[in-house]
Amino acid sequence: MIETRPLAEITALAFKALYKEIGIVNTVRFINQFTIGYGDYTQERAQLFADMSLDDWISEIKRMKKDPSDHN
Repeated sequence: MIETRPLAEITALAFKALYKEIGIVNTVRFINQFTIGYGDYTQERAQLFADMSLDDWISEIKRMKKDPSDHN
């Protein structure tokens, strides 16, 4: 007979096996692909970038290419 374990225990064992084999960072990246986002990305993006022109975007991209460590 196959032993049935509680789902919480199976999940904990699966997480442990994943981060043992691929590390914590890659485990988190793997799990994140199955999570559902929240909010309205289109609306948030419109509000976040409402004051930026195309020239602003181009300038920002050039600045980031010049100094990749500064992404603020």
